[in-house]
Amino acid sequence: MAKKMTIDEFLSLVRNRRSCRKFKPDPIPDEWINKILDAGRWAMSGANGQPWEFIVIKDQKTKDSIVDFYLQHRQRTYQVERTRIEEIRQPAFRVLHNEIPPLKSAPVVIAMVGDRRTLQASVLYGNFVPGEGGFGAPYHKNMANATQLICLAAASLGLGAQWASVNASWEESLKALLNVPQELAIPTLVPIGYPDYKAPAPYRRKLKELVHNEKYDSSRFRNGEDIYNFLLDLRERTRESYSKGV
Repeated sequence: MAKKMTIDEFLSLVRNRRSCRKFKPDPIPDEWINKILDAGRWAMSGANGQPWEFIVIKDQKTKDSIVDFYLQHRQRTYQVERTRIEEIRQPAFRVLHNEIPPLKSAPVVIAMVGDRRTLQASVLYGNFVPGEGGFGAPYHKNMANATQLICLAAASLGLGAQWASVNASWEESLKALLNVPQELAIPTLVPIGYPDYKAPAPYRRKLKELVHNEKYDSSRFRNGEDIYNFLLDLRERTRESYSKGV
C-alpha cells in the first residue's frame, strides 16, 4: 500500500507553494511535466465535466511571441492601474518595468485550454438563474481547480509556477498562435521552472480572523476603511516580492 501523506505534510506543501516570477533555464524532465499535468487532470469539476486540456510549450520562439502579446497587454494594464492612487496600486504596476517576463524565462509554459460546452454536463437551471458566481461560473471554477493542482504539483517537485491570467485583450492572439479552435478558450498560462531566487516569507491572514462558529460574527465585519487599511498593509507586505521579480 502506498504511503499516505499526512495532513501536516500536505499543509507544508500548501504553505511552501510560491508564485514564481523568475526562473532558471534548466530543463524540466518530461516525466515531471506529465505528473504535473496528471495532477491537473484529477481536479474537481461540476458534474465531472472536465473542461480542461493542456498545451505544453517549450519552443523559445513561441514563448517569445507569447511575451510580445503579454507586453502589449501589460501596457494597457499599466495605463489603467496608474489611475489609482499609488499607495494601493498593484505593486507590479507602480511603474512600467522592463523586466523579462516569466513567460519568457520559464523552460515550460502550460496553456490551460478550456471548453465551455462542458457546462452542459451539469443541470441547465444554472444557465438561467445566476448563482455561485454568476452565469458560467462553474466553468471558471473548474478551470481554476485544475490550475491550482498544477501549481501544487509543481511545488511538490521543488519547482516554481505562476498563475498568469489571460483576458480578451490578448487571448485571441494566443489562440491564433497556438492553433486553438474558436470554440475553446485560454483563461490561464502557467510558466513552470526552477526558481531563480530565495522565496520571501509568505503572508496570510490569521485563521482566527477568518473562522466563525455557527453564525457570522458581525463584530469582526470589516468596513470600507478596514479594507482600505488592509490593502495598504498588503501592498507593503508584498512589494518586496514584486520588486525582486519573485
